[in-house]
Amino acid sequence: MGRTLTWDSDAWDAWYAAREAAPGVPEGLLSRDGLAAAYGVSRHALKELWAAREDNGHPEPALTHGKALYWDAAAWDAWYRALPSGDEGEPSELVTLAEAGRLLGLSSGSVTVYASRPPKGWPEPVEEVALGGGRVRRLYRRADVLAYRASRTR
Repeated sequence: MGRTLTWDSDAWDAWYAAREAAPGVPEGLLSRDGLAAAYGVSRHALKELWAAREDNGHPEPALTHGKALYWDAAAWDAWYRALPSGDEGEPSELVTLAEAGRLLGLSSGSVTVYASRPPKGWPEPVEEVALGGGRVRRLYRRADVLAYRASRTR
């Protein structure tokens, strides 16, 4: 097999899950990685939520272990579920790719690749507007983006 490394998937899953249970970290606390896995939110989006904590009321960490932050899972869940979802707009409203990224909890830089390399299930733009310099603004139906978001969290 040369230099290819392989692992048993069950052993890998057990190892990965044990990362949350670091020594000295009580049960019921989740790191950023744990929150990302549990809620399907990117690490970048979690960092942005934490950076805006004065505006959004993000809970304080329950534990700092080295440089890692851990949040009480129940308190974080209650706070996260109370956040505005972005679903408030009209379903037929057209949104830019950047706004679609915000609805998905993605950074504007990471969602730009969706135009050229769309992930499975990504909606087609409803409208494309030519801009100067050969650029194109793609507009998506809000309902289509929200349907894509729902399909990712099932």
